[in-house]
Amino acid sequence: MNARFVRVAETGRKTFPVTIDGVVCEAAEGDTLIVALLTTVSALRDSEFGDGRRAGFCLMGACQDCWVWTTGGERLRACSTPATPGMSIVTRLTEGEGIWPRG
Repeated sequence: MNARFVRVAETGRKTFPVTIDGVVCEAAEGDTLIVALLTTVSALRDSEFGDGRRAGFCLMGACQDCWVWTTGGERLRACSTPATPGMSIVTRLTEGEGIWPRG
């Protein structure tokens, strides 16, 4: 996976596992989902308009560009949701699944 964000400070925070599209990755205490995801992958989700991958925009919960889903189908704003141990996040549609939003 190619990360969009790179940690240059605060590397001493405790980490915990989160799953992103079936791959177990590490998040740090205090991370929001957008930080946890973009330190591991290059984009947050598929666009519901078919114009490619999206990576968030406003970083404050106003633009609706950072929606991700839990494997259970719950929709979350990555910019304002704290990452928690054991989270399992889906950022991509599976082949033949349809379009966002799920459920």
